Amino acid sequence: MALTTVYPTTAPQDKATTDLVNHLRGDTIPQAVGNSGLKVLVAGTTAIYIDFANVLSSKLPLFIGLVVILSFLLLMTVFRSIVIPLTAAVMNLLSIGAALGMLVAVFQWGDAGSLIGLQGTSPVEAFLPVMLFAILFGLSMDYQVFLVSRMHEEYIKSGGNNRIAVRNGLAATGKTITAAALIMILVFGSFILGGNRVIKEFGIGLAGGILVDAILIRMAIVPPS
Repeated sequence: MALTTVYPTTAPQDKATTDLVNHLRGDTIPQAVGNSGLKVLVAGTTAIYIDFANVLSSKLPLFIGLVVILSFLLLMTVFRSIVIPLTAAVMNLLSIGAALGMLVAVFQWGDAGSLIGLQGTSPVEAFLPVMLFAILFGLSMDYQVFLVSRMHEEYIKSGGNNRIAVRNGLAATGKTITAAALIMILVFGSFILGGNRVIKEFGIGLAGGILVDAILIRMAIVPPS
């Protein structure tokens, strides 16, 4: 057994480093080994993170699909409607997309990064989209059920008047939703004050996603839809 340590000229997070590992595994090592039967592996911290990111990327569509489908079936059973769960799924994906967009803008593009103590740019951690999707989708679904349930109650109470149902339902739940969202925004926003980059990513992603979801989507987009 022999161990050879290789130091790339680029940073561990650099795309060129990932390309180097893939090139070693796919081209250089197979050509050098040939039919000798020698088994050569590329390991180390950087290679582990690359493999971890590849596994998560391949499983992410399945994870998102299962969560969305199960939530759709649950809401369809509760509200006996197809439009309501379909709207909820689309709106939840919008809020999650906004959160991921903020992460890319701040960490990968460097926009306003100096305001939170960042120097230069860096990639978003591979596991972060999975964690953010699970947390934000659950919170968004809570807001959706809370808001639509009250609108449904007002719809029945008003004898089927959509305008009154939306107005009264939004008035009854708006303050509660925004207050709950504000608490979570402050809590998650405090993560940005930490010195660890991953904690900052969690803070910006969660606080930004909840802000967009509670203020823009639940209060402005969902009621008229």
